[in-house]
Amino acid sequence: MSTLSHSHVMPTYSNLPIFLSHGQGVWVWDEAGRKYLDGLAGIAVNTLGHNHPRLVAAITDQARSLIHCSNLYKVRNQETLADRLTAIAGMDNVFFCNSGLEANEAALKIARKYGHERGIDRPEIIVYENAFHGRSIATLSATGNAKVQKGFEPLVEGFVRVPLNDLAAVEAIARTHQSVAAVFIEAIQGEGGINPARIEYLQGLRRLCDERGWLLMIDEVQCGMGRTGRWFAHQWADIVPDVMPLAKGLASGVPIGAVLARGAAAAVFKPGNHGTTFGGNPLATRAALETLATIEADGLMRNAERIGAQIREGLLAGLSERQGFVEIRGRGLMLGLELDVPCGELVQAALDLPGEHGMLINVTQERVVRLLPPLIMNSREADQLVAGLVQIISEFLARQHPHAH
Repeated sequence: MSTLSHSHVMPTYSNLPIFLSHGQGVWVWDEAGRKYLDGLAGIAVNTLGHNHPRLVAAITDQARSLIHCSNLYKVRNQETLADRLTAIAGMDNVFFCNSGLEANEAALKIARKYGHERGIDRPEIIVYENAFHGRSIATLSATGNAKVQKGFEPLVEGFVRVPLNDLAAVEAIARTHQSVAAVFIEAIQGEGGINPARIEYLQGLRRLCDERGWLLMIDEVQCGMGRTGRWFAHQWADIVPDVMPLAKGLASGVPIGAVLARGAAAAVFKPGNHGTTFGGNPLATRAALETLATIEADGLMRNAERIGAQIREGLLAGLSERQGFVEIRGRGLMLGLELDVPCGELVQAALDLPGEHGMLINVTQERVVRLLPPLIMNSREADQLVAGLVQIISEFLARQHPHAH
Protein backbone atom coordinates (compact mmCIF):
# COMPACT_ATOMS: atom_id res chain seq x y z
CA MET A 1 0.00 0.00 0.00
CA SER A 2 1.62 3.25 -1.12
CA THR A 3 -0.81 5.86 0.19
CA LEU A 4 0.54 8.22 2.84
CA SER A 5 -2.47 7.83 5.15
CA HIS A 6 -2.59 8.20 8.94
CA SER A 7 -0.09 5.92 10.62
CA HIS A 8 -0.22 4.25 14.04
CA VAL A 9 3.58 4.40 14.28
CA MET A 10 4.72 6.66 17.15
CA PRO A 11 5.81 9.99 15.64
CA THR A 12 9.42 9.85 16.86
CA TYR A 13 10.70 10.77 13.39
CA SER A 14 9.51 13.47 11.01
CA ASN A 15 9.62 11.04 8.09
CA LEU A 16 10.07 12.16 4.53
CA PRO A 17 6.96 11.42 2.45
CA ILE A 18 8.20 8.36 0.52
CA PHE A 19 8.09 4.61 1.08
CA LEU A 20 11.26 2.93 -0.18
CA SER A 21 10.50 -0.45 -1.73
CA HIS A 22 13.78 -1.97 -2.96
CA GLY A 23 17.40 -1.26 -3.76
CA GLN A 24 20.28 -2.37 -5.93
CA GLY A 25 23.86 -1.33 -5.25
CA VAL A 26 23.87 2.37 -4.31
CA TRP A 27 20.37 2.92 -5.74
CA VAL A 28 16.95 2.64 -4.11
CA TRP A 29 13.41 3.00 -5.50
CA ASP A 30 10.23 4.19 -3.85
CA GLU A 31 6.79 2.63 -4.23
CA ALA A 32 5.94 5.17 -6.92
CA GLY A 33 8.90 3.95 -9.00
CA ARG A 34 11.19 6.96 -8.54
CA LYS A 35 14.90 6.16 -8.30
CA TYR A 36 17.32 7.68 -5.77
CA LEU A 37 21.11 7.69 -5.38
CA ASP A 38 21.75 6.64 -1.77
CA GLY A 39 24.16 9.08 -0.16
CA LEU A 40 23.22 8.04 3.37
CA ALA A 41 23.33 4.20 3.47
CA GLY A 42 20.64 4.05 6.13
CA ILE A 43 22.81 6.37 8.32
CA ALA A 44 26.12 4.54 7.74
CA VAL A 45 24.50 1.10 8.00
CA ASN A 46 24.27 -0.34 4.48
CA THR A 47 28.01 -0.89 4.12
CA LEU A 48 27.58 -3.16 1.09
CA GLY A 49 24.75 -1.15 -0.42
CA HIS A 50 21.51 -2.91 -1.30
CA ASN A 51 20.84 -6.48 -2.47
CA HIS A 52 24.52 -7.44 -2.33
CA PRO A 53 24.69 -11.02 -3.64
CA ARG A 54 27.17 -12.30 -1.05
CA LEU A 55 25.25 -10.81 1.87
CA VAL A 56 21.85 -11.98 0.61
CA ALA A 57 23.17 -15.51 0.08
CA ALA A 58 24.75 -15.62 3.56
CA ILE A 59 21.60 -14.36 5.32
CA THR A 60 19.38 -16.75 3.34
CA ASP A 61 21.64 -19.70 4.09
CA GLN A 62 21.77 -18.87 7.80
CA ALA A 63 18.00 -18.38 8.03
CA ARG A 64 17.54 -21.93 6.75
CA SER A 65 19.63 -23.38 9.56
CA LEU A 66 19.38 -21.24 12.71
CA ILE A 67 18.29 -17.64 13.31
CA HIS A 68 18.32 -17.49 17.11
CA CYS A 69 19.23 -19.75 20.00
CA SER A 70 20.12 -17.33 22.87
CA ASN A 71 23.39 -16.98 24.76
CA LEU A 72 22.53 -19.85 27.09
CA TYR A 73 24.41 -21.90 24.49
CA LYS A 74 27.61 -21.31 22.60
CA VAL A 75 27.14 -19.66 19.20
CA ARG A 76 29.73 -20.67 16.60
CA ASN A 77 29.29 -17.60 14.37
CA GLN A 78 29.59 -15.36 17.42
CA GLU A 79 32.91 -16.87 18.44
CA THR A 80 34.24 -16.71 14.87
CA LEU A 81 33.21 -13.04 14.62
CA ALA A 82 34.80 -12.28 18.00
CA ASP A 83 38.07 -13.82 16.78
CA ARG A 84 37.93 -11.73 13.60
CA LEU A 85 37.07 -8.42 15.29
CA THR A 86 39.67 -8.72 18.04
CA ALA A 87 42.30 -9.55 15.41
CA ILE A 88 41.64 -6.44 13.28
CA ALA A 89 41.26 -4.20 16.35
CA GLY A 90 44.20 -5.51 18.38
CA MET A 91 41.87 -6.06 21.35
CA ASP A 92 41.03 -9.00 23.63
CA ASN A 93 37.31 -9.79 23.73
CA VAL A 94 33.84 -8.71 22.61
CA PHE A 95 30.32 -8.42 23.99
CA PHE A 96 27.66 -8.58 21.27
CA CYS A 97 24.37 -6.69 21.45
CA ASN A 98 21.88 -5.19 18.97
CA SER A 99 22.64 -1.50 18.43
CA GLY A 100 25.05 1.35 18.96
CA LEU A 101 23.11 2.56 21.96
CA GLU A 102 23.46 -0.86 23.60
CA ALA A 103 27.17 -1.02 22.78
CA ASN A 104 27.67 2.43 24.33
CA GLU A 105 25.59 1.49 27.39
CA ALA A 106 27.81 -1.56 27.87
CA ALA A 107 30.90 0.66 27.60
CA LEU A 108 29.54 2.98 30.32
CA LYS A 109 28.87 -0.02 32.57
CA ILE A 110 32.41 -1.28 32.01
CA ALA A 111 33.81 2.13 32.95
CA ARG A 112 31.75 2.36 36.13
CA LYS A 113 32.59 -1.16 37.30
CA TYR A 114 36.25 -0.57 36.44
CA GLY A 115 36.14 2.53 38.64
CA HIS A 116 34.47 0.70 41.52
CA GLU A 117 37.08 -2.05 41.33
CA ARG A 118 39.70 0.67 41.85
CA GLY A 119 38.03 2.06 44.94
CA ILE A 120 36.13 4.94 43.31
CA ASP A 121 32.72 5.29 44.98
CA ARG A 122 31.14 7.48 42.31
CA PRO A 123 33.11 7.01 39.08
CA GLU A 124 33.07 9.86 36.57
CA ILE A 125 33.46 9.65 32.79
CA ILE A 126 34.79 12.51 30.65
CA VAL A 127 32.48 13.17 27.67
CA TYR A 128 32.24 15.83 24.95
CA GLU A 129 30.33 18.84 23.76
CA ASN A 130 28.25 17.92 20.66
CA ALA A 131 28.74 14.19 21.32
CA PHE A 132 26.02 11.68 20.48
CA HIS A 133 26.02 8.23 22.07
CA GLY A 134 22.35 7.19 21.99
CA ARG A 135 18.94 7.81 23.51
CA SER A 136 18.72 5.57 26.57
CA ILE A 137 18.72 7.51 29.84
CA ALA A 138 22.44 6.85 30.38
CA THR A 139 23.61 7.39 26.80
CA LEU A 140 21.56 10.57 26.34
CA SER A 141 23.17 11.82 29.57
CA ALA A 142 26.58 11.19 27.97
CA THR A 143 25.37 12.89 24.77
CA GLY A 144 26.19 16.59 24.39
CA ASN A 145 22.89 17.74 22.92
CA ALA A 146 20.32 19.60 25.01
CA LYS A 147 17.52 18.86 22.50
CA VAL A 148 18.00 15.10 22.92
CA GLN A 149 18.02 15.46 26.71
CA LYS A 150 15.09 17.88 27.12
CA GLY A 151 12.09 16.38 28.87
CA PHE A 152 13.94 13.31 30.12
CA GLU A 153 15.53 14.80 33.22
CA PRO A 154 16.85 13.96 35.75
CA LEU A 155 19.89 12.96 33.74
CA VAL A 156 22.27 10.28 34.95
CA GLU A 157 25.10 11.74 36.99
CA GLY A 158 28.77 10.92 36.64
CA PHE A 159 29.65 12.74 33.40
CA VAL A 160 32.16 15.60 33.07
CA ARG A 161 31.93 17.48 29.76
CA VAL A 162 34.79 19.05 27.81
CA PRO A 163 35.21 20.62 24.34
CA LEU A 164 36.62 18.47 21.53
CA ASN A 165 40.32 18.70 20.59
CA ASP A 166 41.30 20.63 23.75
CA LEU A 167 43.78 18.49 25.67
CA ALA A 168 44.35 21.22 28.26
CA ALA A 169 40.68 20.93 29.26
CA VAL A 170 41.13 17.21 29.96
CA GLU A 171 44.35 17.86 31.87
CA ALA A 172 42.49 20.43 33.99
CA ILE A 173 39.83 17.82 34.82
CA ALA A 174 42.60 15.40 35.78
CA ARG A 175 43.86 17.93 38.33
CA THR A 176 40.46 18.76 39.84
CA HIS A 177 38.48 15.48 39.64
CA GLN A 178 39.82 12.49 41.54
CA SER A 179 37.01 10.12 40.54
CA VAL A 180 37.54 9.93 36.77
CA ALA A 181 37.58 6.34 35.47
CA ALA A 182 37.38 6.84 31.70
CA VAL A 183 37.30 9.16 28.69
CA PHE A 184 34.49 8.48 26.19
CA ILE A 185 34.93 10.00 22.73
CA GLU A 186 33.77 9.52 19.13
CA ALA A 187 36.73 9.33 16.76
CA ILE A 188 34.57 11.46 14.45
CA GLN A 189 31.42 13.02 15.86
CA GLY A 190 28.60 12.04 13.50
CA GLU A 191 25.33 13.55 14.71
CA GLY A 192 27.38 16.42 16.11
CA GLY A 193 28.24 17.63 12.59
CA ILE A 194 31.14 15.43 11.34
CA ASN A 195 33.73 16.78 13.77
CA PRO A 196 36.93 14.68 13.74
CA ALA A 197 39.10 14.27 16.81
CA ARG A 198 42.54 15.36 15.61
CA ILE A 199 45.20 12.68 15.37
CA GLU A 200 47.51 14.38 17.88
CA TYR A 201 44.55 14.87 20.23
CA LEU A 202 43.71 11.14 20.23
CA GLN A 203 47.38 10.37 20.81
CA GLY A 204 47.43 12.84 23.71
CA LEU A 205 44.34 11.22 25.24
CA ARG A 206 45.94 7.79 24.97
CA ARG A 207 49.03 9.09 26.78
CA LEU A 208 46.95 10.80 29.48
CA CYS A 209 44.78 7.72 30.06
CA ASP A 210 47.90 5.55 30.39
CA GLU A 211 49.39 7.97 32.94
CA ARG A 212 46.19 8.19 34.99
CA GLY A 213 44.95 4.62 34.77
CA TRP A 214 41.80 5.75 32.95
CA LEU A 215 40.06 3.74 30.24
CA LEU A 216 40.15 5.28 26.77
CA MET A 217 36.77 4.42 25.25
CA ILE A 218 36.38 5.30 21.56
CA ASP A 219 32.88 5.21 20.06
CA GLU A 220 33.25 3.89 16.49
CA VAL A 221 29.53 3.22 15.97
CA GLN A 222 29.20 5.58 12.98
CA CYS A 223 32.80 6.06 11.84
CA GLY A 224 33.99 2.44 12.10
CA MET A 225 33.77 -0.55 9.76
CA GLY A 226 36.02 0.74 6.99
CA ARG A 227 34.12 3.98 6.43
CA THR A 228 37.16 6.26 6.74
CA GLY A 229 39.59 4.00 4.86
CA ARG A 230 40.73 2.03 7.93
CA TRP A 231 38.74 -0.56 9.84
CA PHE A 232 38.31 2.00 12.62
CA ALA A 233 38.81 5.75 12.44
CA HIS A 234 41.10 5.88 15.48
CA GLN A 235 43.58 3.67 13.62
CA TRP A 236 44.68 6.75 11.65
CA ALA A 237 46.24 7.88 14.95
CA ASP A 238 48.06 4.56 15.48
CA ILE A 239 46.51 4.03 18.90
CA VAL A 240 44.40 1.26 20.42
CA PRO A 241 41.51 2.05 22.79
CA ASP A 242 40.66 0.09 25.93
CA VAL A 243 36.96 -0.08 25.01
CA MET A 244 35.40 0.31 21.54
CA PRO A 245 31.66 0.23 20.76
CA LEU A 246 30.64 -0.74 17.20
CA ALA A 247 27.29 -1.10 15.42
CA LYS A 248 25.69 0.51 12.33
CA GLY A 249 27.74 -0.82 9.39
CA LEU A 250 28.93 -4.02 11.09
CA ALA A 251 26.35 -6.30 9.46
CA SER A 252 25.26 -4.17 6.49
CA GLY A 253 21.70 -3.65 7.74
CA VAL A 254 21.05 -6.58 10.05
CA PRO A 255 20.80 -5.11 13.59
CA ILE A 256 23.95 -5.78 15.61
CA GLY A 257 26.16 -3.99 18.12
CA ALA A 258 29.43 -4.92 19.76
CA VAL A 259 31.74 -3.55 22.42
CA LEU A 260 35.37 -4.63 22.27
CA ALA A 261 37.70 -4.44 25.25
CA ARG A 262 41.33 -5.09 26.04
CA GLY A 263 43.60 -5.31 29.05
CA ALA A 264 41.97 -4.53 32.39
CA ALA A 265 38.72 -3.49 30.66
CA ALA A 266 38.41 -6.95 29.10
CA ALA A 267 38.30 -8.53 32.57
CA VAL A 268 35.55 -6.31 34.03
CA PHE A 269 32.42 -8.22 33.03
CA LYS A 270 31.91 -11.58 34.75
CA PRO A 271 28.95 -13.97 34.36
CA GLY A 272 25.79 -12.17 35.47
CA ASN A 273 27.18 -8.62 35.10
CA HIS A 274 25.58 -7.95 31.72
CA GLY A 275 23.41 -9.76 29.19
CA THR A 276 21.24 -9.72 26.10
CA THR A 277 18.58 -11.98 24.58
CA PHE A 278 19.15 -11.27 20.89
CA GLY A 279 22.76 -10.07 20.94
CA GLY A 280 25.24 -12.13 18.97
CA ASN A 281 22.58 -14.34 17.44
CA PRO A 282 23.58 -16.67 14.57
CA LEU A 283 21.89 -14.55 11.85
CA ALA A 284 23.35 -11.17 12.83
CA THR A 285 26.84 -12.53 13.37
CA ARG A 286 26.75 -14.37 10.03
CA ALA A 287 25.82 -11.11 8.29
CA ALA A 288 28.70 -9.37 10.07
CA LEU A 289 31.17 -12.08 9.07
CA GLU A 290 30.09 -11.73 5.44
CA THR A 291 30.38 -7.95 5.65
CA LEU A 292 33.93 -8.15 6.99
CA ALA A 293 34.93 -10.72 4.38
CA THR A 294 33.49 -8.63 1.54
CA ILE A 295 35.12 -5.39 2.73
CA GLU A 296 38.44 -7.21 2.63
CA ALA A 297 37.93 -9.21 -0.57
CA ASP A 298 36.67 -6.21 -2.56
CA GLY A 299 39.13 -3.62 -1.21
CA LEU A 300 36.31 -1.47 0.13
CA MET A 301 38.45 0.43 2.64
CA ARG A 302 40.75 1.60 -0.13
CA ASN A 303 37.64 2.38 -2.19
CA ALA A 304 36.15 4.45 0.66
CA GLU A 305 39.32 6.51 0.87
CA ARG A 306 39.56 7.03 -2.89
CA ILE A 307 35.87 7.76 -3.55
CA GLY A 308 35.66 9.97 -0.46
CA ALA A 309 38.56 12.06 -1.76
CA GLN A 310 36.86 12.31 -5.16
CA ILE A 311 33.60 13.53 -3.57
CA ARG A 312 35.44 16.02 -1.37
CA GLU A 313 37.44 17.42 -4.32
CA GLY A 314 34.35 17.63 -6.52
CA LEU A 315 32.36 19.50 -3.88
CA LEU A 316 35.23 21.88 -3.18
CA ALA A 317 35.64 22.58 -6.89
CA GLY A 318 31.93 23.24 -7.30
CA LEU A 319 31.14 25.12 -4.09
CA SER A 320 34.20 26.58 -2.35
CA GLU A 321 33.84 29.96 -4.09
CA ARG A 322 30.16 30.24 -3.21
CA GLN A 323 29.21 32.70 -0.49
CA GLY A 324 27.73 30.67 2.34
CA PHE A 325 30.05 27.68 1.97
CA VAL A 326 32.02 27.15 5.20
CA GLU A 327 34.07 23.94 4.92
CA ILE A 328 34.09 20.18 4.32
CA ARG A 329 35.11 17.91 7.21
CA GLY A 330 35.56 14.20 7.69
CA ARG A 331 37.48 11.36 6.12
CA GLY A 332 36.73 8.71 3.51
CA LEU A 333 33.00 8.19 3.04
CA MET A 334 32.05 10.12 6.17
CA LEU A 335 31.82 13.74 5.07
CA GLY A 336 30.11 16.85 6.37
CA LEU A 337 29.66 19.99 4.26
CA GLU A 338 28.92 22.99 6.45
CA LEU A 339 27.00 26.06 5.24
CA ASP A 340 26.53 29.37 7.04
CA VAL A 341 22.73 29.05 7.37
CA PRO A 342 20.29 26.27 8.36
CA CYS A 343 19.81 24.08 5.30
CA GLY A 344 17.38 21.33 6.27
CA GLU A 345 15.31 22.04 3.14
CA LEU A 346 18.12 20.49 1.06
CA VAL A 347 16.98 17.02 2.12
CA GLN A 348 13.67 17.45 0.27
CA ALA A 349 15.41 19.26 -2.59
CA ALA A 350 17.65 16.21 -3.03
CA LEU A 351 14.64 13.89 -3.21
CA ASP A 352 13.06 16.20 -5.79
CA LEU A 353 16.21 16.68 -7.88
CA PRO A 354 15.10 17.34 -11.48
CA GLY A 355 15.80 14.56 -13.94
CA GLU A 356 15.71 10.79 -13.82
CA HIS A 357 16.70 10.34 -10.16
CA GLY A 358 16.73 12.00 -6.76
CA MET A 359 19.20 11.56 -3.91
CA LEU A 360 19.10 10.52 -0.27
CA ILE A 361 21.14 12.88 1.93
CA ASN A 362 20.92 14.15 5.50
CA VAL A 363 21.38 17.43 7.33
CA THR A 364 22.63 17.38 10.92
CA GLN A 365 23.28 20.22 13.37
CA GLU A 366 20.99 22.33 11.13
CA ARG A 367 23.80 23.51 8.82
CA VAL A 368 25.83 20.39 7.93
CA VAL A 369 25.02 18.24 4.89
CA ARG A 370 26.06 14.75 6.02
CA LEU A 371 27.19 12.16 3.46
CA LEU A 372 27.58 8.49 4.41
CA PRO A 373 27.26 6.50 1.16
CA PRO A 374 27.69 2.72 0.88
CA LEU A 375 31.34 1.65 0.71
CA ILE A 376 30.70 0.09 -2.72
CA MET A 377 30.11 3.47 -4.44
CA ASN A 378 32.10 3.78 -7.67
CA SER A 379 33.66 6.79 -9.39
CA ARG A 380 30.77 7.41 -11.79
CA GLU A 381 28.22 7.28 -8.97
CA ALA A 382 30.38 9.68 -6.94
CA ASP A 383 30.33 12.12 -9.87
CA GLN A 384 26.53 11.84 -9.99
CA LEU A 385 26.31 12.54 -6.26
CA VAL A 386 28.61 15.57 -6.56
CA ALA A 387 26.74 16.97 -9.58
CA GLY A 388 23.39 16.75 -7.81
CA LEU A 389 24.73 18.27 -4.60
CA VAL A 390 26.49 21.15 -6.36
CA GLN A 391 23.25 21.91 -8.21
CA ILE A 392 20.91 22.01 -5.21
CA ILE A 393 23.41 23.68 -2.84
CA SER A 394 24.34 26.35 -5.41
CA GLU A 395 20.67 27.14 -5.98
CA PHE A 396 20.03 27.21 -2.24
CA LEU A 397 22.99 29.51 -1.49
CA ALA A 398 22.04 31.82 -4.35
CA ARG A 399 18.64 32.32 -2.66
CA GLN A 400 20.28 32.86 0.75
CA HIS A 401 22.89 35.29 -0.59
CA PRO A 402 21.18 36.99 -3.55
CA HIS A 403 23.74 39.80 -3.79
CA ALA A 404 26.82 37.55 -3.75
CA HIS A 405 29.35 37.89 -6.56
